Amino acid sequence: AQAIFGLRSTFALHLQEHLICPMSFWDVPGCKAGVVTGDGAWNLLKFAKENKFAIPAFNCTTSSTVNAVLEAGRELNRPIMIQFSEGGSAFFSGKALPNDKGVLQNSILGAVAGANYVRSVAAAYGIPVLVHSDHCAKKLLPWFDGM
Repeated sequence: AQAIFGLRSTFALHLQEHLICPMSFWDVPGCKAGVVTGDGAWNLLKFAKENKFAIPAFNCTTSSTVNAVLEAGRELNRPIMIQFSEGGSAFFSGKALPNDKGVLQNSILGAVAGANYVRSVAAAYGIPVLVHSDHCAKKLLPWFDGM
């Protein structure tokens, strides 16, 4: 519990130092507590750009890291972005599972499980959340396509 609290505090400090929101994001069309998608997500990103603030993205590998990011966002009442990378996604479902080169079945499973987890819990934290797949090199396209 101490490690998770420290992780949450680190995320909160990072958000506090680097995120300044001069206007309310709650008035953005489609913005809501929980996972924001489609036009709502696009509107939120445009609003952030127009108002010169960042929506920080954090690569998450476990439900604990997802929770820490959500808790920090809630603490600061700020939108956040949760990312899943190909390598990190394999940790979400468990590194002991096969993850064959060119197939990346465990990375696909972990990314989908992670995104479903975020969708299940995000609204309870009362902040807008964007879910993002981290950058994807050509060799990782099977992972991206599999999601």
